[in-house]
Amino acid sequence: MPVITCIDDLKRLYKRRVPKMFYDYAETGSWTEQTFRDNCGDFADIRLRQRVAVDMSGRSTVGRMVGQEVAMPVALAPVGLTGMQSADGEIKAARAAERFGVPFTLSTMSICSIEDVAAHVTKPFWFQLYVMRDEEFVDGIIERATAAGCSALVLTLDLQILGQRHKDLKNGLSAPPKLTLPVMADLATKWRWGLEMLGTRRRSFGNIVGHAKGVGDMGSLSSWTNEQFDPQLDWSKVARLRDKWGGKFILKGILDVEDAKMAADFGADAIIVSNHGGRQLDGALSAIRMLGPIVEAVGDRVEVHFDGGIRSGQDVLKALALGAKGTYIGRAFVYGLGAMGEAGVTKALEVIHRELDITMALCGERNVADLGRHNLLLPADFATRWQ
Repeated sequence: MPVITCIDDLKRLYKRRVPKMFYDYAETGSWTEQTFRDNCGDFADIRLRQRVAVDMSGRSTVGRMVGQEVAMPVALAPVGLTGMQSADGEIKAARAAERFGVPFTLSTMSICSIEDVAAHVTKPFWFQLYVMRDEEFVDGIIERATAAGCSALVLTLDLQILGQRHKDLKNGLSAPPKLTLPVMADLATKWRWGLEMLGTRRRSFGNIVGHAKGVGDMGSLSSWTNEQFDPQLDWSKVARLRDKWGGKFILKGILDVEDAKMAADFGADAIIVSNHGGRQLDGALSAIRMLGPIVEAVGDRVEVHFDGGIRSGQDVLKALALGAKGTYIGRAFVYGLGAMGEAGVTKALEVIHRELDITMALCGERNVADLGRHNLLLPADFATRWQ
């Protein structure tokens, strides 16, 4: 068993064990991938203030996200195709998150269905919704999430039109993969992944096939998804979905101060500062550069969460110190899942928790709730370089 000390260790294992098509799906951004790279790279511009001769005993990373107690202010982000990274991947990730004490968010575009995941956990999880043109399908999936006991709805706002991701197009991304000669050659070297996939019945989009009108197989699914993301999504439609849901309501994909103000006026329980992992508008600023201005603009009117580029507990600390009340990891837990299955997700959470705890102590803090701007050193123009 290799020694895992950081998320990059899991990423290296992940790359060796998962088919190229699905590795590239996780490790890609849109167009030139500038925003994808900046999401991680811009964390390096933020430095930490070391403090000494401070009592570091009795530390706590326990926090709250939309009223839910969490072992640390970190949730597993919604990631499509997670069940293609490892057989029954959403179930494995949900179980690991539940044991660790952090929220798991199931994607609309998951392989395991809402009902599959609910049958394998004992506590509520969150559900992420893409708004489709088919209003009957959208209403139905909200009702299914309610019936499954999901405790929050995460509505994604930044995928009205799909950004172009060159690698996915070149790889012919599909679930399950199309058996072309290059794909078969790659799969031949990923025998462990293949054996696990042969052992599960979950190989397609479980929330859609058999639930959306006219979608009964993979052929009909492809044409349905290509047409379904709703370009007419606006605040009136968001209000209808909020009222339909009736519970904790989180808006994901906020990257602009004016949009953040509108979301706060709207009455969301939380907003997630996010650019979809750099997979939508290439050339947009990184999420971490926009976090501070958005927190400053909305104050305490709405709970601000952060998603984008987190690969360590230090990244989590930096986001919290800039004012986020919660953070999300997507690729970081996917690396663990593809590398080691459920145990790998647990390992990713353990790595991030340990880094957060140690860094917090070396910054002179004993409680994650006390983190703030005073723990950071930022370039003078970090949030204002582009006007």
